[in-house]
Amino acid sequence: MGKAKTVVKSKTVTLRDAASTLPRQARAPSRAPAKVPQAEVIDSTPPPSSRRDNVAGDIELTDIVAFVRVVDAGSFTRAAAKSPWPKSALSRRVARLEQSLGVRLLQRTTRSLSLTDAGAAYHARASVALAQLNEARDLAAETTLDPSGIVRISSPVDLGTGPFSEVLADFAQRYPKIHVDVDASARFVDLVAEGFDLAVRAGQLRDSSLVARKLGEAPQLLVATPGYLDKHGRPSKLFDLEQHACVLFRANKGESVWKLVDQQGAEHSVRVRGPLSGSDFSFVRAAALRGVGIGLVPLSGIIEDIQAGRLEWVLPELMGPSAPIHLVYPSSRFVPQRVALLRDFLVERLRFDCPSKTDHKQCLEHLTKSSKRPTKGE
Repeated sequence: MGKAKTVVKSKTVTLRDAASTLPRQARAPSRAPAKVPQAEVIDSTPPPSSRRDNVAGDIELTDIVAFVRVVDAGSFTRAAAKSPWPKSALSRRVARLEQSLGVRLLQRTTRSLSLTDAGAAYHARASVALAQLNEARDLAAETTLDPSGIVRISSPVDLGTGPFSEVLADFAQRYPKIHVDVDASARFVDLVAEGFDLAVRAGQLRDSSLVARKLGEAPQLLVATPGYLDKHGRPSKLFDLEQHACVLFRANKGESVWKLVDQQGAEHSVRVRGPLSGSDFSFVRAAALRGVGIGLVPLSGIIEDIQAGRLEWVLPELMGPSAPIHLVYPSSRFVPQRVALLRDFLVERLRFDCPSKTDHKQCLEHLTKSSKRPTKGE
């Protein structure tokens, strides 16, 4: 007869207690209890005190990674979307980590997920430890003379054409073993939480915890297709725009107020209307290329269109407001070589400085030359 796997708190058991675990037909007749030495019974789950004494040997690193990813993402579902593990595997790993530690780290409900006090303290330290392990891995990889690996970079959608893509293509040719993963999106990404190394951002910066390198400023130009202008006429003065169909950026009930600057630096405003509006400049550019109307678009995204004749400058004496463009990245004591190489390459080659804020012809010529400028050593 095999041993019954029973958790026993005392050092002795009675025959009556042991017999109660057996089938009825196998029980011995009832007699006065007599104490006997305890049979060897092993609890498969160590008590909390033992677990704490052997924490380093009991915990799997992947369980810690799963826990940190779930907390950073805010839910098991979002963490699963960004990791190689499905939601069920993440849940099992976090539960196993809690069991190994002997404490609850997360409070789970059907609609929310929150950290316990122990979970918050553990996450704060585990995140730092994992970051240091990643740095150690990258530092070991730096010993190779041939840089390799993946660099993730976020950028506005309208930067996907023109100098940005050209500079990245040049970088790929110089460093073929470094894979650059570009996420062109209108949304604002969290670099640390979502695992991005770099980001190109237009407009005023909001996150002061990031390191920022200014690439310049991108003025906006009035553009339309030659076909549209041949059919509807070319505006000769500011208020002619009121009579034209315009492609609008974040319009209010089909209308927008365009603020433009002349070559003397004076500001002018005009109220325009149009059949289409969008929430990012790539949409405005695409609609203008289809001949829908006149669009006010950042120069950085339409250089090739102007050079190829797909778009034509309208009212060249006027320009829209300029938006600062920065390359940003998380602050860290150690920056992997592959990230530093791309960062420095972009800072040197991807420039948006304009010699004149009112002459877009000079800006176009300058930006075109800047995007082709060779780096040192070429």
